[in-house]
Amino acid sequence: MPMKNPPPPGELIRSEIIEASGLTVFRAAQILKVRRATLSDFLNGNAALSGDIALRLEKAFGVDMDHLLRMQVAHDAAQSHRRKNIDVKQNVPA
Repeated sequence: MPMKNPPPPGELIRSEIIEASGLTVFRAAQILKVRRATLSDFLNGNAALSGDIALRLEKAFGVDMDHLLRMQVAHDAAQSHRRKNIDVKQNVPA
């Protein structure tokens, strides 16, 4: 059964990798070879996980990129399900 409000993968990366390793966002961004702002946006939930960042995290820290991408999809799906203002009716074939 899917979670009703799964956290974005950035929360896991922040707590379980960045903070647990005693890294700063700046240093982690250097390791990943991305801009600090790019990593910060992801870690703070202001940007979705991209395939590129997922692969960099896998190579640098050994976290499974497929798992991270599934986490992102679950988070995105939960966010979409909570939206009530989508006015689309089911198509009924003629």
